[in-house]
Amino acid sequence: MNGAPSLRVLMLSKACIVGIYQRKLELIAAGGVELLTLVPPSWRDEHGETVLERVYTAGYRLETLPIARSGDYHLHYYPDLGGRIRAFQPHIVHIDEEPYNAAAWQALYHARRVRAKTLFFSWQNLYRRYPPPFSWGERYVLNHADAAICGTESAAEVWRAKGFARSIAVIPQFGTEPELFTPAPRSERPFTIGYFGRMVEEKGVGVLLEAFALLDGQPRLILLGGGTLRDPLRRRAAQLGIADRVEWRDPVASTAMPAQYHDIDALALPSLTRPNWKEQFGRVLVEAMLSGVPVVGSDSGAIPDVIGAAGLIVPEGDSAALAAALRRLRDEAGLVDTLVKRGLARARDRFTHERVAAETLAVYRALMEPGTE
Repeated sequence: MNGAPSLRVLMLSKACIVGIYQRKLELIAAGGVELLTLVPPSWRDEHGETVLERVYTAGYRLETLPIARSGDYHLHYYPDLGGRIRAFQPHIVHIDEEPYNAAAWQALYHARRVRAKTLFFSWQNLYRRYPPPFSWGERYVLNHADAAICGTESAAEVWRAKGFARSIAVIPQFGTEPELFTPAPRSERPFTIGYFGRMVEEKGVGVLLEAFALLDGQPRLILLGGGTLRDPLRRRAAQLGIADRVEWRDPVASTAMPAQYHDIDALALPSLTRPNWKEQFGRVLVEAMLSGVPVVGSDSGAIPDVIGAAGLIVPEGDSAALAAALRRLRDEAGLVDTLVKRGLARARDRFTHERVAAETLAVYRALMEPGTE
């Protein structure tokens, strides 16, 4: 920052326990920020426990903070947060949480006590009304936060509609590392489709199984992830007569994910919109594009905006349309070449850690401009 005193930023982020997400933090710190990122030692929910990975840790402080009610998205909080904020005396507190949860309210309260600027992050792309105390806490955040970052424009529209009148920047929460996710030569193998993510109803894995059953020949399907529907989905694969061509993989460390893309020829994300959820981003789409893997997604939520013209979009819940798109990715080499080139260009231009960090730094600097309320 051209010799200027370092800008002190404290970021509270349970998401940053994932190692490959931490590259953004290194790049923010390299932009002239004294960065302290506080994370829980782990996050425990219905899918299991995710323990802190230390992967990208140069140039900033990544420290753990005891968490209460781990796994409770709405009511988790950090008993020692106030003391850590007072000790660090940040200029900005970056609350990497939705404004309707207790950790966000807590962080905002303590940040205001040290007169720090504040911003929150949101993926929430549905206009939802919450009962007290969540509605009260949400209103407190909307009334007092100095800025917001939203992962998509549709999320930003929600908070504008709810009355947040201050600056909202549209920036994905995390980017992807082009040096980590890279294309690999195609191996000689049967056409292999991948789904990497949670095994839950809204992700549409059942639709993918039905589409896969409609494909002729001997394609293969890799399903990587955990969740409440994993066993029912196994039974569904058996009912469809495809169990011998479906490989089930357990979740792996974030640093092991790049190799998973080298095992597939197409990635599918067939998400289903529900009254309380629609796809908020679809990070696997970007990872696949950087890996030289063509993608097909449903038209749920943010998926069409993430893919753009770099993949195929099908109506959500339509297994026949999904099968037809997968068939094209198997049979039309020219189409695949075009989509791979578009995907690489789109991901490198829009969704890298470098770009996300630069845009986040711009938000910080705007907050510290003289006269900023």
